[in-house]
Amino acid sequence: MNAENTNKNGIFGKLKEGLAKTRRGLVHNMDEMIFGEKVISRDSFETLEELLIMADLGPAFTYDLIDAIKEKAGRQELANPESLRNMLKEKMIAALAASDTPLDIPPGGLYAVMVVGVNGTGKTTTIGKMAGTLKGQGHDVMLVAADTFRAAAIEQLDIWSRRVDVPMIRHQMGSDPSAVVFDAIHAARARRNNVMIVDTAGRLHTKANLMDELKKIKRIMERELPGAPHETLLVLDATTGQNAIPQARMFHEAIGITGIVLTKLDGTAKGGIVVRIAQEMQLPIRYIGIGEGMDDLKRFDSRNFVTALFA
Repeated sequence: MNAENTNKNGIFGKLKEGLAKTRRGLVHNMDEMIFGEKVISRDSFETLEELLIMADLGPAFTYDLIDAIKEKAGRQELANPESLRNMLKEKMIAALAASDTPLDIPPGGLYAVMVVGVNGTGKTTTIGKMAGTLKGQGHDVMLVAADTFRAAAIEQLDIWSRRVDVPMIRHQMGSDPSAVVFDAIHAARARRNNVMIVDTAGRLHTKANLMDELKKIKRIMERELPGAPHETLLVLDATTGQNAIPQARMFHEAIGITGIVLTKLDGTAKGGIVVRIAQEMQLPIRYIGIGEGMDDLKRFDSRNFVTALFA
């Protein structure tokens, strides 16, 4: 086996391991409660519907799938429960396909990534891991500590900048976040960095305050670097399940999200939220987090995700 295949197998194995809780909550339960039957009964449909909803795949996907299954069963096109299993896999892959778009950073110039999300989603950790990944791909990365409302956020980002050995621009706690971004853009140009990743606050006194602050940062970026932010990434915590949806809508309506990172998939039995987010938000899922290690932030691949879930 060559090194490339070994690496691919390693990535797949890690993904499979990270989705273990969702597999137990969805796939194993289906295997035990449905696919052991010799015929697909009305009770099977009801059980499947319940499992899909509990896994947070969302009502739209669930009801569409159940209707499609009933139609095929009525035409006797589902010869056995295994056919149903395969149909579920293909439906999930199809539902995720539109969100299966990796982050593509063009060569030359300065590419600005603004990362947003509420506190506790793993936003700063995601930024650190992204920086390590992009540096490994040959990019010159700079981190920007624009969450100036929490000293811990600045210190955490500083730890990551040292860990992955990339520069960081910071001001004192309580400084204007937009001023940090202003300085960072000019510093990145002077140092010829080609990627800057901006950490932002996840909580102010009110949602309106938070969104106003993010809009201000975005205006400064657009003014100082035309076209910026080139990517506005929203970090969501998969363990919150369907509660991630209103968060996504709130940020998207306020500042316009271009991509999503879904973290902590290894800590939830409701990994089906990936499907619901993909269908309801119609946005690319750039990365998924499946562990605490440096290499546990993975580029989202819909077919690999579903295959690992059912493996």
